[in-house]
Amino acid sequence: MIEVTRMDNSRFIVNAERIEFVEETPDTLITMASGRKIIVKESRQEIKNRVILYKAEIMGPVRELVKKETGK
Repeated sequence: MIEVTRMDNSRFIVNAERIEFVEETPDTLITMASGRKIIVKESRQEIKNRVILYKAEIMGPVRELVKKETGK
């Protein structure tokens, strides 16, 4: 889950796993897998960075468990 900002400055959480596209048109438009479109203040690059950080946060414990179980 990542936090983003609507154009009216309200903040909300988006399920990063359900993001299908992020475009700058010039506003940043997030298209969800459901087809819902959300315009946000963050840049396309910022959304990308937040998704990467989210995935790293999720995968970190998995990597540690694999290391522990395999000794690698």
